[in-house]
Amino acid sequence: MLHGCTQSPDDFAAGTNMNVLAETEGFYVAYPAQSARANGQRCWNWFQPGDQGREAGEAAIIAGLTRAILDECPIDPKRVYIAGLSAGGAAAANIAQAYPDLYAAVGVHSGLAAGCARDLSSALMAMQVGAPGQNAPTGFGAPAEGLRVPTIVFHGDEDGTVSPRNADQVLAQAGAGSLHAESRSVHGDGRSYTRTRYADAAGRVVVEDWRVRGLGHAWSGGSAAGSYTDPQGPDASRAMLDFFAAHPLRGVDA
Repeated sequence: MLHGCTQSPDDFAAGTNMNVLAETEGFYVAYPAQSARANGQRCWNWFQPGDQGREAGEAAIIAGLTRAILDECPIDPKRVYIAGLSAGGAAAANIAQAYPDLYAAVGVHSGLAAGCARDLSSALMAMQVGAPGQNAPTGFGAPAEGLRVPTIVFHGDEDGTVSPRNADQVLAQAGAGSLHAESRSVHGDGRSYTRTRYADAAGRVVVEDWRVRGLGHAWSGGSAAGSYTDPQGPDASRAMLDFFAAHPLRGVDA
């Protein structure tokens, strides 16, 4: 679980309620911490080329931490997942694409597509209006064969920090355009939302998109005990866990 800018692991854990779910359902959850020395706002450096790729920079650090936990704890290597909010969501997208042999699925909340920026200037532009397709390592079309990582996206339609266009680009990078889409809109006591599920030719849902009406730059359904949360929205933590549960890593022996 990768926190957003200005957040800490404790803050992110409280806001997402992920520890509560871990205690009741019996899974491990890790919260790496970005240091102020690495980034003054404690943002993951998702926009730096040296931190985006395999065995390099922050991506390699997070992958190394994941492997260390797998070595130390009784965890099924087929069921390892990564998710994040904002800068953490963008970093999670980078890392999942760099390590499709390690992470079985990725959750991107209010984040950006992998490799969509190459420096701070292009990062700020992408956050405001989305990124040009040629900036992404595999473009914003279907992923290279064998590299598709099951992806779940959450984004608010009133996010003024990271444009919702970035959610569209995460979906495109995950190959949603080549899949069969089914959408369902929900109107209830909380925030209304549209959930779109994208299935492959075998009927397996490999991409999900949740667009929450009225949600700003905040974790949907999160707790007020943490920052950047909106308790009125659908529960992103629960939705991500349900999606992850349907996606064990393929081609890896336990």
